[in-house]
Amino acid sequence: MIDILIIGAAGAGLSAALTAKEEGANVVVATKRLPTQSQTVMAQGGINAALGNIEEDSPALHIEDTLKASHSLGNKEMIRKLCEKAPQTIERLERYGVPFSRVDNASTPLSSIAQRKLGGASRKRACYAQDYTGLKILHTLYDRALAMDIDIRSELMLLDLISQDGKVSGALFWDIASADIVTIKAKSVILATGGFGAIYHGYTTNAYGSTGDGIASALRAGGVLRSMEFVQFHPTALKESHILISESARGEGGYLVDEDGNRFIDELAPRDEVARAIFNKIAEGKSVYLDIRHFGIKKIEHLMPQELHLCKIHAGIDPSKELIPISPTVHYTMGGIAVNEKFEIEGLKNCYAVGECSEAGVHGANRLGGNSLLEIVAFGEEAAKSALSNLKESNEIKNSSFVKKDDYLNLADGDIKDIYAIRKELGKMLFESAGIIRDEEGLKTALEKLEEFKGRFEKCSVAGLDTIYSESVTDYIEIKNSLYIAQILLKSAIARKESRGAHYRSDYPKSEEKAYTVTVSIKQGNLSIEMDKKEN
Repeated sequence: MIDILIIGAAGAGLSAALTAKEEGANVVVATKRLPTQSQTVMAQGGINAALGNIEEDSPALHIEDTLKASHSLGNKEMIRKLCEKAPQTIERLERYGVPFSRVDNASTPLSSIAQRKLGGASRKRACYAQDYTGLKILHTLYDRALAMDIDIRSELMLLDLISQDGKVSGALFWDIASADIVTIKAKSVILATGGFGAIYHGYTTNAYGSTGDGIASALRAGGVLRSMEFVQFHPTALKESHILISESARGEGGYLVDEDGNRFIDELAPRDEVARAIFNKIAEGKSVYLDIRHFGIKKIEHLMPQELHLCKIHAGIDPSKELIPISPTVHYTMGGIAVNEKFEIEGLKNCYAVGECSEAGVHGANRLGGNSLLEIVAFGEEAAKSALSNLKESNEIKNSSFVKKDDYLNLADGDIKDIYAIRKELGKMLFESAGIIRDEEGLKTALEKLEEFKGRFEKCSVAGLDTIYSESVTDYIEIKNSLYIAQILLKSAIARKESRGAHYRSDYPKSEEKAYTVTVSIKQGNLSIEMDKKEN
């Protein structure tokens, strides 16, 4: 039996794998897609650390900004751990060879790293590599993993954790290449499977595969979910395609203007505030634009070459000469698998979660820009250390019954085609009913509509497909998870009868005096939604 199975090969999974391998553990990384296709590459703006390279800064100020952005739902101890570890994390990435952008006349490599200000921050503390920060970090971690000969197994889609009485000993996967179910056993399992933004299909910057597979599996195995109602809308995506335009554009001094040329919001206010301001302008019938024309082409080419390319390809405009038409879109999910300070999943043994699939208490109701890349690298390392400290030769769980393909796939007579209509309709419904502004009536109507989607899905079948390398089979499993996660999101949003951070209820526009968390578990076979009103 291997020591540690890590599910997911993006920033969090690779950071954990490198730490475990460096400590001599026997590690296997299982991933649905290639690591270079992961969501980490979409994080463009930067990674936070109080280095003070551009202006005076400190971990204490970083902590203060993060707590403020969380709207009283952040875990103070976990936020302290994250922010104080940030400089060490940048040093680690520097040592690995991440090609950060640089400033002149610095005395050390660490002090030469360029930093910019992102939304909600009081200082310029986001270290960046042009506007390719996530991509450069991911590629560097992957290169190092290959150099260290880490066993990375691609095209394995998580189906379920193997668990018994709350004890996890591995996972079941759909092998996309062989069209079969495979089992990987391990002493400890780390979930690093990412968020669930793709359930807002057509209204998100996320890749199609970000459907909360790991989150759904943890819940089914007996884990607990937390804060699933909090979905972050990035203020600036290209209006028609929902392609992300990095916060770096505003961090460098870009303007948000309406069709009359008026600036209407502090561009670097927290993301929830900026997204709502843009949404309200659009609701009034006005178009909204990002204006970076005053940068000039040389600055754009130097600092934001990706944004220049994306605008030309997906909108047919030159941002050095034209306004960029934008709208808010789903970008990040704050909620996920409830973990403790050691990243152990609540309700499960030998199982950990890290990154966007987890709810470790560092984002609360609204993530601070630049903290997601920090979380996956810093806490990926910490999760691996926790798993390493708890390795035990435990009795292997024996499956009570043979797992068959039709346990996960409908192989009866039927058609697959309607799943794509369901995915599209689900995304539109969630954007409209569980979007930037919500209310009870819309959420409950969406929940009723969801039952219709589930009924239609049950009639869909993969029978007769050549299932080797079949995207349709992968899509089928992802959409099945999407419907499950959507139900949890809607029920959690209904339960939170207040407005807080990214969760804004027009029928409950004020925040309650005491912060509380909404948790989800399975009791007697049914979803249980509870509110934990203990003071954070």
